[in-house]
Amino acid sequence: MLIIGERINSSRKAIAEAISSRNAGFIQKEAKAQVEAEASYLDVNAGSFVGEEAKHLKWLIEVVQEVTDHPLCIDSPDPEVIKSVLPMVKTAPMINSVTLEPRRLEGILPLVVKYRSKVIALCQAEDSMAETTEDKVEMAGRLVEKVTASGVPLDDLYIDPLVYPLATNTESALATLNAIEQIMKQFPSVHTTCGLTNISYGLPNRRLVNRTFLVAAVVRGLDSAIFDPTDKELYGVLKAAVMVMGKDEFCMEYIRPFREGRLE
Repeated sequence: MLIIGERINSSRKAIAEAISSRNAGFIQKEAKAQVEAEASYLDVNAGSFVGEEAKHLKWLIEVVQEVTDHPLCIDSPDPEVIKSVLPMVKTAPMINSVTLEPRRLEGILPLVVKYRSKVIALCQAEDSMAETTEDKVEMAGRLVEKVTASGVPLDDLYIDPLVYPLATNTESALATLNAIEQIMKQFPSVHTTCGLTNISYGLPNRRLVNRTFLVAAVVRGLDSAIFDPTDKELYGVLKAAVMVMGKDEFCMEYIRPFREGRLE
């Protein structure tokens, strides 16, 4: 299960403040904590700084890479921002994200090929975002066609069917779960991912909702997720779910972090 650590995101007040004040120590602490929690990639996002995103994202990348060579997930909707920062990246990255919008397809896919990166592709078009299972699967098919035609191997593609808060759309979780299952069956070798904690926004006891959705998604075939790996309860649920689904030989990916005290 590929884990994309979500903590270094300027939508978090503490991160935005650290970026504004150039508090490198705070950012580096967040990076190291997620590496120790076994994040596969560290998401870096400065999107809250409209008009200055590239400048702040370059600083984030520089600061994080001072303390780790761990792979980064470069998170921006702007192809020009992504293009400006990729030459700084030391280890083959992931790019988050491309959509069916022509500007993003044409601007980002050549970068994915050039830098041999993995890429997250959102089920989103220029004038619509997929809400039903049918829309999600249909857009996923178009994304697979566009991305692979550009020369990106299917194994480097992570489809995000988009999950919306249950508080505003009570059918969102089920639509996404059904879409994950269908996408994984229809396109062998492709991967699926999601911004896991979106599901619980606006609800009480969000962590309980997140854990429940994660288990259901793993059962349907989800093999990547964007979340906080330092959340021991959520991380523990993930390891247990993967094990129960027969994807942890000899149960060692569950036993090892348990022995290290990283499961709750």
